[in-house]
Parts: sequence; C-alpha cells; structure tokens
Amino acid sequence: MACTNCSTDTSSSIPKGCGSNGSCGTDSCNKLNVFDWLSNMHYPPGFEAFDVVEVRFKNGRKDFYKNTEKLALQIGDVVATEALPGHDIGIITLTGELVRVQMKKKKTDYDNVALRIYRKANQKDIDVWQEARSKEEAVRVRARELAIFHRLEMKISDVEFQGDASKATFYYTANDRVDFRQLIKDYAKEFSIRIEMKQIGFRQEATRLGGIGSCGRELCCSTWLTDFRSVNTSAARYQQLSLNPQKLAGQCGKLKCCLNYELDTYLDALKDLPDMDTKLQTEKGIMHCQKIDIFKRVMWFAYPENSANWYKISVEKVKDIITANQTGEKIENIEDFVSENQQSNEKTITFDEDNLSRFDNEKRKKRPAKKGGNRNKNGKTQPRNEEGKTARTNQKVSNKFADRSSSKTNEKPVNKTGDRPMQKSTERPTQKSNEVQKTGEDDRRAVHKKKRNPNYKGKNRNNNSSSNHEAKPQ
Repeated sequence: MACTNCSTDTSSSIPKGCGSNGSCGTDSCNKLNVFDWLSNMHYPPGFEAFDVVEVRFKNGRKDFYKNTEKLALQIGDVVATEALPGHDIGIITLTGELVRVQMKKKKTDYDNVALRIYRKANQKDIDVWQEARSKEEAVRVRARELAIFHRLEMKISDVEFQGDASKATFYYTANDRVDFRQLIKDYAKEFSIRIEMKQIGFRQEATRLGGIGSCGRELCCSTWLTDFRSVNTSAARYQQLSLNPQKLAGQCGKLKCCLNYELDTYLDALKDLPDMDTKLQTEKGIMHCQKIDIFKRVMWFAYPENSANWYKISVEKVKDIITANQTGEKIENIEDFVSENQQSNEKTITFDEDNLSRFDNEKRKKRPAKKGGNRNKNGKTQPRNEEGKTARTNQKVSNKFADRSSSKTNEKPVNKTGDRPMQKSTERPTQKSNEVQKTGEDDRRAVHKKKRNPNYKGKNRNNNSSSNHEAKPQ
C-alpha cells in the first residue's frame, strides 16, 4: 500500500519520503485515506467546487476545514490550519464532492465547520513541525514517570505536539476518574508548554499505537476500520466459539472487532435451526443438545447420565423427532436417527494394518536381550544369562523357593557344633545372667582403659579390693 516515496531504505531500515519514521500500516501518508473516484471528472461550467476539505493529523485524527482563500488544494498537500491557539500542520486527505458525502456520514453540518485553512505550509512551518514531532517520544517517557511519581491510576499512551510547538496534548487511559491538577502543573513546569489532557478509550489507544493481532496482520482499527461497533459475547455464542477471554480479547483488552464480521452470516444460517436448548424425549430418557455444526447442519445429543457418548443427528431428523414429541410420541431407538457418517465411523474405529503397522502383532519383532547387565550401586554391571535375567535375580528367586521348602519340612535347625538342636527360649533372663552380663561389660571396659592407660587398675569379677594385675615400675 505504500507509495514509491515512502519505500524503506535497506541500509538504515527507516522509511524515506515524508520522514514520519513509520510504516504504511501504522503512520504512513495513506492511512485511512478515502479513494477519490471523482478526481478525474471535470465539473460543468459555472459549478463551484465544495469549499470544505478533510485534513488528517497524527495517528488518523481528522477534521473538516473551510477553504475560504480558494486555494488550489489536492490530496497530499501539507497545509497550515487554524487552531486554538496558534496554528497546526496537517495533510489534505479528501477534497471535492466526496467531502460532502463524508460529512453526511459523520453527521457534521456545514454550519458547524468553524475552522479554516490559512495557507499551504512553507519550509519553515514544516521544520518546526518535524522538530516538535521528534520530541514526542522523550516527553511521553518523562510524562509517565511523573504520573507514577504522583501515584495516579492512569496511563499516558501518547503525546501529540501542535504544528507550531505551542501546545501538547497528552492522551491517557484510566478506569476511573483521575485528579491530575497537580500533574498538569508539573507538566507545564517541566516542558514549558501549554498542556491539554484528553482521555481516550482502550480501543482508541490501540488505534493510535497500532500493533499485530493474533491473526498475524496489522490491527484493523489502525489500518482501515473507522467506526467501533459494540461487540458482545452473544456474537461468540452464535458462532459456537469457546468463551475464553484470552482468545476473544484483542490488543486493547476488549472483545475483538472481527467477531462482528461474519455474525450476519451465522444469524442467517441459524434461522431454520433448532435452539441449543432443544431436548429430545426417548424411551431411555431425555437427551440434551451438546453442540451444533451450523454449516453442516448437524447436531449432537447426549443423555445426562452418559454425557461422554454423543449421538450425531442431522437437523432434518431432529425436526422430525421434535414433531413426534409434540404429539406425545417418544422415540424407542435413537440409533435409527443417528447420521450414517457416525455409524460408519463407529464401525471403522479399529487399527488399520496398512497405515498403522506398528500396532500389528505379526509384524512386531521380539526385542533382543541386552548385552550389558544391570548396574549396581558401585556402578558395575551384572552379567545376564541366556534368558536375559541377572544372576542376582536368579539367586533371589532360588533363595525364595528354598526358604519356602525349608519352612514346609519338620526338621529342626542344628547349631554350629551339631550337638543338639537349637531351641528358642521363652523364659525371661534371671538375675544371675544379668550379673554375668554386667561383669563382662566391666571387663571389656577395663581392657579398653588399660590400653589407653597402662597404670589403670581394673576390678575383677569377684569385686575384690585387691587387683590381680601388678603395676609395672616406671
């Protein structure tokens, strides 16, 4: 859509031509322009051309101005227009009789057009205008910092300087009313310029900033869409879309404008279709509608107790069932009304041997046994036998069966000497055995202390005062 003057320079990747430094989808010279199909037509003699022209400013802002000086204006001319106060610089986007049609579309009366065009912009006017436009980015960043400093719940989305650099308009978005009286004073002190605050909606913010939608194209509101029709969630319900806010919302956080594009087509197709609240009465119970395919004219029904099993029925058969239910007749077998496509699909829900050969048991090969064994805690592999099992597992299995076989026999275990069979004692230990155990512990402690200190005199078993060990001379 770009003209030859606005082609992009490959070395710097900056658009040439008017110097707006934007692409043709966001801020080009032909954004939201109207094709003048009367431009090549000659007016009859004595016919006076319409003296109102349409002028565009930054980000698609347009207004109507009177050409009181009878200037020869064409689309694309840069003109100096009247402003309050001072003057502004804009670009002519429409002239002639189409302006009258455009005013009628926007419901603007001729008497309400009070502003006029001064002259065509000279080089000095363009230089001042471009210099003011170059400051907008830095001013916007500083303005956001001041708004955050005052803890105001608002967002400064864009800043627009007037053509003569005498006034700056700050566009902001906010959910509630904001008291920014002190903020305006700080702006005037910081930027030394006349300040104007203007609140816009979230959709207008997306229009001014531009962006890429989920479809991969530039936003419709920033390229060609001029009016914002209200979008409701009913538009998504009519089109059988999932009510997911993340998928239905656009860059502005509101419902996508494209939900209204095909809404009329869906409404025409839904005229002769039953509602989603349709219920079918059968011998087994009442069936509820689960889903509708509008253009294929198919509906899905299911029983409440078995909601996972859906029955696919055409719209014509659904109407027949509804007519029968109105006469008091209930359907005995719902499978007779099921669509043939669903019945054929149910019969063919099997694994195809040709396409799904990996599910064929005959063609599946047996996996060979691994050459290496399982690794133990030390990182060493254990050898495998011919059956692919490790020796440890075989040993565990053999010990397991050996324990079972030994438990079945009545033989009693024999001690190490083989004198007599070992028996478990159920008697409690006597006091004598406790004394012997205590005495043995004392002897072990004495030996341990003697190793550490040779002069230590331990106690004997009889607890005598004299020691059996003589101390060695030093």
